[in-house]
Amino acid sequence: MKIDKKIIKELSDYLEEFNLTELEYTEKDTKIKVSKNSVSVNNQIAPKTNNPKLSDVSSSINNKKTGNEITSPIIGTAYHAPEPGAKKFVEIGKKIKKGDTIMIVEAMKTMNHVPSTADGIVKEICVADGQAVEFGQTIIILE
Repeated sequence: MKIDKKIIKELSDYLEEFNLTELEYTEKDTKIKVSKNSVSVNNQIAPKTNNPKLSDVSSSINNKKTGNEITSPIIGTAYHAPEPGAKKFVEIGKKIKKGDTIMIVEAMKTMNHVPSTADGIVKEICVADGQAVEFGQTIIILE
């Protein structure tokens, strides 16, 4: 079987163009699935980068966390803003109140707003925008 690299390239371009994390293409008995790499915070340290999407994410993920940790209530994909290009819900140093939306976790095409469980100042954002998160994973730390 010969793989058509043009189709794979086109599907990869669609991932970027439409800000998707995964795309599947099926034609007759051929099935192609492309997806973006997602790095689990629990397993690896995020690389230092000048990428603005990762600028608020701490590079010291494995350091001992101090402060009030807010965890993900569900498994899904975390988003820092209500839509691409919109203002982020929280930024490091921002004061927030209990009940304020701090992030959205998408699960099964449903956008779930994650409320703050306490008052405080955002000390650390532990996940990148568009990163997969697990139930109970720390997503933000408050002072």
